[in-house]
Amino acid sequence: MNVNIKRLSADATTPTYAHSTDACFDLYAAADVIIEPGETKLVPTGLAFEIPPGYEMQIRPRSGITLKTHLRVQLGTVDSGYAGEVGVIVDNIACDPFCPSTRYLLFTDGTQKRMEYELHDDTYKIRKGDRIAQAVIKPVEQATFTVVDALEETERGSGGFGSSGVGQVRE
Repeated sequence: MNVNIKRLSADATTPTYAHSTDACFDLYAAADVIIEPGETKLVPTGLAFEIPPGYEMQIRPRSGITLKTHLRVQLGTVDSGYAGEVGVIVDNIACDPFCPSTRYLLFTDGTQKRMEYELHDDTYKIRKGDRIAQAVIKPVEQATFTVVDALEETERGSGGFGSSGVGQVRE
């Protein structure tokens, strides 16, 4: 499948597959982005994609970043009709001593004091050219919906979270 891309920034990097058998291709940051503890930022890729009709691009986390850092890439969908820049939403789930706000010290009487400090140990700098996420292009099918008075019975029924059992960790 050929997918046309347009560079929206001179700093954009063309997506690559690390291995010939990979399902997903890597997306690269087109700018430096600092993400402090508790913050969510949009990391630009500097690219627009021409996704064929009937397909979507799924943005996914890279496992190494998820395992080794406090950064969490949010899952995302790029629809075939979207022609703008693709960005990657990244959360820094670390919490510093001033959490929930990393910029203000909160007091019990409701007052707050702005704190000036150097970058916290859990502040991350994503550098231009870093592999920040991975993506895959998959076919999609649109559903039609019919309102009914009752749904067919199933073995599971309405059993939801934990309905198949919850294991307990024992030492």
